[in-house]
Amino acid sequence: MLKTSNDTEHSGLWQDAIIELSQRLFFQRDAESLLAALLPLPIPCQCIDLMLSLPKRHLICDKNGARAAPAPLPDDELAEPLSRCALPVASPRRQFGEVIFTRADGYHYSRDERAFLRRLAQLLALALENLGVHETLRQENDQLRHERDHHRILVDVTNSVLSCLDMDALAAEVSKEIHRFFGIDYISLALCEGGGDNASLNVYLTRYTAGTPMRREQKRVPMAGSRLAARVLTECRPLLVDLRDAPQLGDEDPHLAAMLDDGLQTLCLLPLVFGHKPLGILKLALCSSDTFSEDNLRLLSQVSARIAIAVDNARSYDEISRLKDNLEHENIWLNEQMHDSGSFGEIIWQSAAMSALLEQVEMVADSDSTVLILGETGTGKELIARAIHNHSARSGKRMVKMNCAAVPSGLMESDLFGHEKGAFTGAITTRQGRFELAEGGTLFLDEVGDMPLELQPKLLRVLQEREIERLGGSKVIPVNARLIAATNRDLKQMVADREYRSDLYYRLNVFPITIPPLRDRPEDIPLLAKFFTQKISRRMNRAIDSIPGETLRQLSQYPWPGNVRELENVIERAVILTRGNTLNLRLDELQRAAPVADAPATHAAPRPRSDTAPPENDEAERVRIIQALREANGIVAGPRGAAFKLGVKRTTLLSRMQRLGISPQEW
Repeated sequence: MLKTSNDTEHSGLWQDAIIELSQRLFFQRDAESLLAALLPLPIPCQCIDLMLSLPKRHLICDKNGARAAPAPLPDDELAEPLSRCALPVASPRRQFGEVIFTRADGYHYSRDERAFLRRLAQLLALALENLGVHETLRQENDQLRHERDHHRILVDVTNSVLSCLDMDALAAEVSKEIHRFFGIDYISLALCEGGGDNASLNVYLTRYTAGTPMRREQKRVPMAGSRLAARVLTECRPLLVDLRDAPQLGDEDPHLAAMLDDGLQTLCLLPLVFGHKPLGILKLALCSSDTFSEDNLRLLSQVSARIAIAVDNARSYDEISRLKDNLEHENIWLNEQMHDSGSFGEIIWQSAAMSALLEQVEMVADSDSTVLILGETGTGKELIARAIHNHSARSGKRMVKMNCAAVPSGLMESDLFGHEKGAFTGAITTRQGRFELAEGGTLFLDEVGDMPLELQPKLLRVLQEREIERLGGSKVIPVNARLIAATNRDLKQMVADREYRSDLYYRLNVFPITIPPLRDRPEDIPLLAKFFTQKISRRMNRAIDSIPGETLRQLSQYPWPGNVRELENVIERAVILTRGNTLNLRLDELQRAAPVADAPATHAAPRPRSDTAPPENDEAERVRIIQALREANGIVAGPRGAAFKLGVKRTTLLSRMQRLGISPQEW
């Protein structure tokens, strides 16, 4: 018969024991160590049993330590000297099971001892809950570490393969990275080539064998004989194959038999897909299937997606390199055409229209005849004038240029014929005119259609008599200068409108040369575009050596209302915007010009015409000008001015008013 132990005053001792036990339990990391940390107790206890419910486990701890043991049967009876105290192990959040304290001193546990053990059971529940939290954190940490390792592999593979733009280098880098991270010895990159019945796989094979050098092969196999490859490309998902069943697969791929002969047993085929377009297959083989776990297959699928991007980049680079080579050959041909374009070094052409024009230049260059160059603005009239001078006997002398539209009418006579000292206010020295400066050479008068009427007789006299008189002087000075004139206006129409002297027009129109506009010779545009690109890029210290073929095609289709000058300005802007070695011309910024009329290029733009017939004498013209000024309230220019009513330019009207002596008091 067991006795009940006497309650004694041990509350202080037991409180210290509770504190010490809680500290010991806090540092344990499994159930066995928790149980072992409870012994020895300040009260009699032979052993401690812990019955866990989830998962079901039975742990026992005695003087031999904590260990797992079979669960006791419910009807087991204790020997006479043994006594047990069974308590639930539960926290406010979870029920863990039951703990049993057993003593062998022949006494039952007293009420105070049971209260002490109940507090130990609560401490044990909290410790078990802490273990569960710690285990959850450990698993999450392992998962995060695992994901970090996967991400690191993805980053390393991506950085390695995306930097390879050559297909051979890419295949070598892929095999190196997969062997490094996964320990796979057989890596094959099979890329799709061609289509239809001619479809094939371009295979890059790498084989790692212990004790022997790495082996690489490259082969081309027909797609028709590889059923596994066709299946993977169709389904776009990984496929695991047991190579020992290869004879039953019906696949004619010769690599399958070779892999089996090498001792490989498991083959993994991963599709290479980019932008929903299958590019090929990644084949991996091993002697076992351990590596191809579900987790590794997921990672290998992500790796194959990166490889697919690299394959697409390499193919795009190959295509760009091929197109660049074609452009370089085209540019070489264009340069050869430029160098073979004849002796007119500054003039770039290959069109029949320019060839005919330059034949005229060669014919007239040897003579001393006056030449009138006609053409739209920007067609290169000065270049033609320089070509005539350079091919003439006067090429050893200078060619003096003068733009009649850029010189004020009051200064044009002095600039053209020179002046004597004191001829006008500010003439402090004698000055030679353009005709004298061009002695023995050529005088080029650009925009000769804008020459004032009062100067036209003096120019006519020079052409007829070959002599000039300086402004303010009386000495006749003989001159020997060949005159080349140019204009973009219709001088014949100006003569009909009494805006230009007919006798001067006939003197200038001895040998007219009409330059065709750029839109009428589109075959010259590629040569000119390349010439201007090289010229301007050298001036700006740029290295631009090619123009895309599509750009040249669209340039040739543009109407170019500003002709060669407009083309040069467009090319200059493109050179400024270019950052590589290929011209970056923004074609969308070219504004399409209105359709060009069928009228000759030398016709002037339409001007308002007066309904009044041209006067036949100065007095009638004087009366008509005064009447127009009165109707316009003295306004000369603008849409309501007298010049518009008379159908003449403002400068022409002012010149006529000065010649006829019309003063403001008369209107």
